[in-house]
Formats: sequence, C-alpha cells, structure tokens
Amino acid sequence: MASAHAIPSLDEEFEFTAESKRRIMISLGVGVALVAIGAYLLASGAGSHETHVAAHGAGGHEAHEGAHHAYKWTNRLWANVWLNAIYFTGASVIGMFFMSYNYLAQAGWSVAFKRIPEAMPAYLPFMGVVVLAVFFIAGHDLFHWTHPGLYDKASPEFDPIINGKKGFLNTPFYLTRIILYFALWYGLWRMLRNFSLQEDLYGGTDYYEKSIKFGTAFLLVFGVTSSTSAWDFVMSIDTHWFSTMFGWYTLASWHVTGLAIITLTVVTLREQGYLKWVNESHLHDLGKFMFAFTIFWTYVWFAQFMLIYYANLPEETIYYRERFSGYGGIYKAPFLVNLLLCFVFPFLILMTRDAKRTNIILKLAAWCIIVGHYFDFYNNIMPGTVGEHGGFGPLEFGMILIFASGFVWSLYSQLSKANLIPKNHPMLEETLHHDI
Repeated sequence: MASAHAIPSLDEEFEFTAESKRRIMISLGVGVALVAIGAYLLASGAGSHETHVAAHGAGGHEAHEGAHHAYKWTNRLWANVWLNAIYFTGASVIGMFFMSYNYLAQAGWSVAFKRIPEAMPAYLPFMGVVVLAVFFIAGHDLFHWTHPGLYDKASPEFDPIINGKKGFLNTPFYLTRIILYFALWYGLWRMLRNFSLQEDLYGGTDYYEKSIKFGTAFLLVFGVTSSTSAWDFVMSIDTHWFSTMFGWYTLASWHVTGLAIITLTVVTLREQGYLKWVNESHLHDLGKFMFAFTIFWTYVWFAQFMLIYYANLPEETIYYRERFSGYGGIYKAPFLVNLLLCFVFPFLILMTRDAKRTNIILKLAAWCIIVGHYFDFYNNIMPGTVGEHGGFGPLEFGMILIFASGFVWSLYSQLSKANLIPKNHPMLEETLHHDI
C-alpha cells in the first residue's frame, strides 16, 4: 500500500541547470534558423509583390469571403506566429484552469505535482504581447472583418453578413477583449501563485481558503472568456461561418493539451530523479484525465461535425469541405492525422490500467495529444488565413521550436523558484498517501 511507503524529503528544489539552458537555446537557435530559411524560400518562390486570390476548392463561399485580400508570402509567416501563439496561450492558461478546479473540488491527489500547472501560466504575458503584435502588424491580412469596405454600403466590398456582426467584430472592442483576457488570466494566476508561495512560508489554512475563492473566481471568468476568446482567436478568421459549440470545442482542445503537458512534465521530472513522492496512483489519475478528456474532445468534435453534416446548410458545411477536399486537398492529411493523434491513438494506448501506470506509455500518449492538437489548431486557422498556400516546411517546424523553447524555459524558470512540493499545503498528507 502507498500509505506504508517511506515518505521522501519534502525539501526538493528543481535546478534549472546550465546544460538545460544550453539545450533550450540551441533549440531556439535552430528554430530561428529554420524560420529564416522558410521565409527566404517563400519570399524567393512567391516574391514579396506577388498577389494571388485564394480560391476556395469547395466552392461554396461568396466571392469576397474567398478572396478578401491579395495573398503575400508574409501571410504564411504571420499565420504561423498566430497559430503558435494561440496554441501556447491555451497550454499556459490550462495550468491555471487545472489548479482552480482542483481548489474548488478541494482535491488532494494533485498537490504532489501542483507546482507544474502552477508554473505554466507564467508564459501568458509573452503570448499576449505576440497576439497583440500580430494583430497590429498583420491583422488586415489574417482577418477579413478588419477591412472597412465591408461595412460601407456604397462600397462594392460591402458584406451584409459581416456588417451585422460589427457590434462585436470591430477593432477597438476586439483589442479591449484581448487585453482583458490576458490581464484577467494572468492577474488571477499571480494571486494564486503568491498565495501558494506565502503558504510555503507561513503555513495555516488562510492562504488555502483564499486560493479556493480566487480559483473559483477564475473558473467563472474562464467559463465566459474561454468561449469568447475562441471566437476571437480562431472563429473570427472564417467570418461567415459559425458554430454554437466552438467555444466548448476549443476549451476541450486546450484542456487535454494542457493535461498532456502536465503529465509529460511529471513523468520527465520523475525520470530525472525529482518528484519522488509522486507514485503510480498519481500517474494513473493523470492517465485517466488524458483518457477521459480525449474522449470528451472527440465527443464535442463529432457533435459539431454531425450536426453540420446532418443539416447540410452551405454556410456551415463549407467549413469542413474546405478542410477535407478544398484547396487541392492539402488540408486532408492534417485533418485525418488530427483525428488519429487526438483520439484513436490515445484512446487505444491508455485503455488499460497498466498503461496509465507506465512511464513510456504515458509519454507516448502525451506526445500524441500534444502533436495532434497542434494539427487541430492548424486545421482551424490555416485554411482561412493562407488558403491553398498552406503546408509544412522549415517555417512551420522552426516556429514550433521557437514557441516551445520559450514555453519550456518559462516553465523551468518558474519551477526553480519554489520548492517542488508545497510542504505546508493542507492536503499534503492526502497526496503523500494517495492510493487507488
């Protein structure tokens, strides 16, 4: 029984070694080099002054929606920056989400590795700056609704559908919402982080009770902003299309990605000799979380797809037709890989009890989910921003390395700033003897 095991020392500091920093910097440098190579290839192949109107292979959109702006090679560059910023924004904020619902449930099992999700939101300010910068620099190229002619009834570009959405989709209100998202998410995280560090110093239950209150406040905020941010970050790219399930769908994708990152980090640190108090029961629960929310994401994905397929309304089905058969079929492979990595493989890999307690299997499942949901966001963002000019090359791989290197650096930096286990947490005894 776990309760009979000897309890390791509760004083353990994570060391962000010079070797780890060197490896991250090498990864970052490789990413920058790949992006430079990719940008050069795109610029020399397409020419910075080339224009191309992206034709919708599925052929269901109105002309102005399919050809809302002239294509430039830089569109693909900025679309990749946007894609990675949104992906890692979700991965970061889910750390706060995980902490908050565990506080609300007064759960004890997760305290053993609580510092990992607690460290993840530190990356949010950087992603907020990137998101705002991309919108200011390339907003007109990535977001059709930013063009003023769409709202001028005297203009040949006038679009009555988009004009009807101008109360929500207008630049001042859009920027206000983005700033609020990052300010609220990061501000509430700073409060919980400070409570956690103060709890380490002074003990007692006061900071725990405050954490429950502010964690609950975050859940209320995130219950709204997770959906509205999904509309702003992703769905507004395809301005004519709409889905009442898209907020849940994006939250499910972000959530299972965050769970996979937490699990992968826990397993990796254990293999490096840290987190000695994390036992097989903790790993089992993390495996169950990944398994369960993989199924939940698939349920939401299929429910959205089924309802649109069944209704067969052109303004809705065009979204899937573009991704499955449009633009010469270049998004069909990512579409199918997405389903395999996000559902089929994790579902089969994590089905048994023993699998959820085995390091290598947990790591394999986590990597499937992390990579699969990158493809998920790729499929949601790229067709509407670059159309038939999408693809995978040095630019895409380099951009992933840059953002992932920054995320890992931020995570490790935060882990090194506090004891790896919150040794004065009221649920500490429960987590040290967790046994299922």
